[in-house]
Amino acid sequence: METPTLYVVRNEVDADCEYHCDALASHFPDAAEIDFARGERFDPADADGVVLTGSTAGVYEADDRPWIDDQAALVRDLVDRSVPTLGVCFGHQVVNAALGGTVEAVGTTARLVEADLTDDPLFDGVAPVVPAVHGDVVTEPGEGMEVVASAPHARTFGTRHRTAPLWTVQFHPEFGAEHRERLADDFDWERTDLSFADATTGRVFENFRRLAAEAGADA
Repeated sequence: METPTLYVVRNEVDADCEYHCDALASHFPDAAEIDFARGERFDPADADGVVLTGSTAGVYEADDRPWIDDQAALVRDLVDRSVPTLGVCFGHQVVNAALGGTVEAVGTTARLVEADLTDDPLFDGVAPVVPAVHGDVVTEPGEGMEVVASAPHARTFGTRHRTAPLWTVQFHPEFGAEHRERLADDFDWERTDLSFADATTGRVFENFRRLAAEAGADA
């Protein structure tokens, strides 16, 4: 049996902030990394699973960053091909925007939050305490997308496509306590009474890998 081909699509435009892409990619050591913001591309027909990272760019900056429209087209192609896909933060936003949803800048949230996670297989074993670092939110989900996670500051905190194996989360499953100082320097991370010790967000990636493998077995 051939090893599934996974792609981590890196979207960061600021070299000083690429550590979040590195942290995410570390959960998929066998994946091919594609620096999409710097012009790298791949054939979605070759993909058994795709993860779209976060970014300090906004999806509404496509006039200045043409690669954002390219990624929106990629999202629609992945949906058409039923390629298992996970969008994280910016990835969550670009997926919903690509499918006709709306994204708005609302001001930075940088703290642990307690989210309402539905009974979705992506969240199996995932505690509701999750790291949020973002200034934009999805205000209207894309066509075919259902809300599967909400937070007090963001109603559409996670989405899932009704028919395609496509999930998105606004939070950052790659962040742990080891990133706290860097997040404080870069995004004014706010300490609350919630603790990284209560977070199990990396489990999201394990669940997605399992879901992608199951989708491939059923294909």
